[in-house]
Amino acid sequence: MSEHAPLLELRGITKRFFGVRALDGVSFSLRPGEIHALCGENGAGKSTLMKVIDGIYRPDEGELLIGGQAVVMDGPAHAMSLGIGLVHQEIALCGDATVAENIFMAQINSGGRLLMDYAELNRRASQVLARLGQSGTIAPGRRVDELSISSQQLVEIAKALTLDCKILILDEPTAALTEVEAAALFEVLHDLKRQGIGIIYISHRMAEIFAHCDRATVLRDGRDVLCAPIAELTPDALVRAMVGRELGQYYPPKRDVAEPAAVLLEVDDLADGAAVRGVSFTLARGEILGIAGLIGAGRTEMAETLCGLRRAVRGAVRLNGNTLSITRYGDALRHGIAYLSEDRKAAGVFLDLPIAQNIAAMALHRIAPRLGLIERRSERGLAEELGKRLGLKSDGVDVAAASLSGGNQQKVAIAKLLATEPTVLLMDEPTRGVDVGAKSEIHHILRSLAQQGVGVVVISSELPEIIGLCDRALVVREGRIAGELAGNELTEESLLRLASGLSPQETLSCQI
Repeated sequence: MSEHAPLLELRGITKRFFGVRALDGVSFSLRPGEIHALCGENGAGKSTLMKVIDGIYRPDEGELLIGGQAVVMDGPAHAMSLGIGLVHQEIALCGDATVAENIFMAQINSGGRLLMDYAELNRRASQVLARLGQSGTIAPGRRVDELSISSQQLVEIAKALTLDCKILILDEPTAALTEVEAAALFEVLHDLKRQGIGIIYISHRMAEIFAHCDRATVLRDGRDVLCAPIAELTPDALVRAMVGRELGQYYPPKRDVAEPAAVLLEVDDLADGAAVRGVSFTLARGEILGIAGLIGAGRTEMAETLCGLRRAVRGAVRLNGNTLSITRYGDALRHGIAYLSEDRKAAGVFLDLPIAQNIAAMALHRIAPRLGLIERRSERGLAEELGKRLGLKSDGVDVAAASLSGGNQQKVAIAKLLATEPTVLLMDEPTRGVDVGAKSEIHHILRSLAQQGVGVVVISSELPEIIGLCDRALVVREGRIAGELAGNELTEESLLRLASGLSPQETLSCQI
């Protein structure tokens, strides 16, 4: 095989589900030592194409070639034996096994040993984690279900790095990572690139694609509509190819700070005795307040404590000047405070239930006004209304949420909160795994809600989202508020300095 011959080539791949073409004659190639971006809106066919490559799906038409040789893929184990590694967008680890056991699961299953040398297993796991900048951060002997979502994502990536693959597929690998963790990952990817490994990189983050990828292929409605070197593209051109239209203003205009707004929510010295160590802040009516900080800083724990998902050991929460008693999440909902979890798979949607039942699950008072009996017509109407507002792509509200792409599942999770008609929205990574078009739609929806008087709190690991969307931002470090930024002070460097605890004189070169 010549230096520039494809490691992987797909020719005319078509895949149907119940008569619907998820892929329609897609062609794609991956060269040695290339990072090739695969782009497209949610539902465009990206994940389906990756599952064809990994042997999870067998194509109805078309040809797959590895190193120039036609291959009929017979499952993920076959793909792995051919040097293909896939890191899924949705985390698929064994929660009751340790980090080290998960990282080396494939080798453990194929080794046939009666006794396991756990000291050696943990040592090797530590070496892999160190490559991702997690030396001493993620303990190899810790159970995976005790880790944060970001740490679980890093374990998924570490697992793929042990497979000695020639082709590495990464589906939204940085969606749950901070800027610092993502930077460490990209160092690893460029090292693999220098070794001649081909990398398929699926991401909705334009900055990552243009900073690190060599070529980009765009899927739209199951077809490949563009393949070009990154050097020949602009972000606007890539987005136009993805959505098939001009996107318009990505971030909506911010609130006019010249207009004073009444304080809606007051949080005073809130603590959970562990991760949250005395947090105080206010949220104005109609404001979008950003919460930034490194993973593990206590951002999610702060939101969970505020809304009763974690027990508060001290502190007060006041809404419209009235002190609230919140001991469980149901109390928060009754007061109009709704929370979107960062983990949509575990806590965002009921995958086995229809979309309509998901969206109406927390707003039964709106669809069961008489004797507690659910009116299915009202349930469908509510789901269809909110689905339309969020641009939900589905085959109707009666299909199971599991049939949707990850981004559309996120829209269902958001719609479920909007159905409660909240006064305060706590949004933990609201656009994680969502395409650029849908992100913009969600941003505009949040701003529209704010303009209607709703107070919105957005926890995000994407600093451009904090800067572009939020009127003001708080930075959390070690369970406390490290600082507040607004206006011209709200920059990536300022956010990172506060998050990292750096003084103005210290350099950020080691952080970004």
